[in-house]
Amino acid sequence: MTQRELFLLIFGIVIYIVLFYVTVQNSRRKILALQTRLDKVRAMQEQYDIEANEQKISELENLIKKLGDENSMLRLELEEKKATLDYNNKVAIIENARRQQAETVIFASPVYHRLQECLNTGKSLSYQDWGELTQLINSIYTNFTEKLYSLYHMSEHECHVSLLTKIHLQPKDIALLTAHSKESIATTRSRLYSKVFGRKGSSKDWDDFILTL
Repeated sequence: MTQRELFLLIFGIVIYIVLFYVTVQNSRRKILALQTRLDKVRAMQEQYDIEANEQKISELENLIKKLGDENSMLRLELEEKKATLDYNNKVAIIENARRQQAETVIFASPVYHRLQECLNTGKSLSYQDWGELTQLINSIYTNFTEKLYSLYHMSEHECHVSLLTKIHLQPKDIALLTAHSKESIATTRSRLYSKVFGRKGSSKDWDDFILTL
């Protein structure tokens, strides 16, 4: 083997190792990013689950009783977790009460009436209307859009579709208000599900998720 052939062989091996390393690192980063998103989703969905929180509080109380005066550091840690769950439950009760009134508040709002006018006249929502609708939904479903953007940096159109889904609009109405076809709206919703959850899903899967936030 000549020196040139040896050099090319070594160079090829080095390139292969570098490419293999980069591929593995990229795959690892994608897996970690997906796991982080799924952990956020789980936390969002459990946040207002009062029954689940009460179950966890009960389990912590039993553990604290069993500890007695032993292992004071662990006892303090468990009591801190219990206090956090107690606080979360109080917030959840308030939030759930607000959500029970959501449809009444939304349907009575000026922006919802303008939305219905747009549907009746075949027009799209204005920039100002979108801003008011976003503000209204965030005031009822705390930090709704912030939660969405923390999962996936979606486009303005994707955000608009999710906002309208949140207030239970039908796909044909979402299509009209966003000046897109019904097929495009279906594709957007299923694509969002795939982006967030890392697996294929239907447009209904995305709708079901949005309604839990």
